[in-house]
Amino acid sequence: MCGENPAPTTCRFSCVAVAPIQTSSWRKVNMARQSGYDRHITIFSPEGRLHQVEYAFQAVKKNQNMTSVALRGDDSVVAVTQKKVPDKLMDKEFGTHLYNITPNLGCLMTGMSPDARALVYRAREIASKFKDKNGYEIPVHYLALKLANIAQVYTQHAYMRPYGVSTMLFSMDDEKGPSLYQVDPAGQYFGYKAAAAGTKDQEAQNALEKIVKKKIQFTEAETIQQAIGCLQAVMGMDFKASDIEVGVVSKSRKGFFRLSEAEIDGHLTAIVEKDT
Repeated sequence: MCGENPAPTTCRFSCVAVAPIQTSSWRKVNMARQSGYDRHITIFSPEGRLHQVEYAFQAVKKNQNMTSVALRGDDSVVAVTQKKVPDKLMDKEFGTHLYNITPNLGCLMTGMSPDARALVYRAREIASKFKDKNGYEIPVHYLALKLANIAQVYTQHAYMRPYGVSTMLFSMDDEKGPSLYQVDPAGQYFGYKAAAAGTKDQEAQNALEKIVKKKIQFTEAETIQQAIGCLQAVMGMDFKASDIEVGVVSKSRKGFFRLSEAEIDGHLTAIVEKDT
């Protein structure tokens, strides 16, 4: 009988061999790909998901293999990120992830560098037009709203793709004092006491929660050291001054500024002395 009809027998045994390998999660992913849900940004999957938006969040986590944190203190906001230069021949000044949108408003971008640069230019354009029209600098919460609106539109049109970047905006607000906002690729934005993004964002958020729960009113120096110490603990390594970037807005100094390597080194020394 096998000689008369070998095809069904071969197919039957082939199916038996393959079936156990196909887990439920594998089937869901494969079904999504075959149905095109992971290719079309404007189509929801049967589970109510937009796969391309989820992939944009993965781009933030995986694109440059780096982690960033920001912490709001009593009189300042501090943003700290790893400093990674992809090419040894590249000028380090061009490898920054900290930008000034206005003289008093800074931002930390985590994710795809080209997307970050494009969004920074959009933010500067929005801020410039706002000042020309109203005569004063754009409030950080309003800029966060405008960038979130842009990001949300990029999740609705088939000819666009979401920005693969997480944006942290921080400034000293005239009414609210130190302010920190985060905008994600889906177009959500919130004000934060502390925020994290990148490869180990969840671990960083857990560490920041412990700091915030202490309900201590940190000074500028303490906020800087808490933020650096948090990132060191999450990454499981002792940083050198050249390994990180630190951006600050504070009551003590006007506008957004970056710490020099000498200043960072001083804070790293203070952290070590506290631990010993």
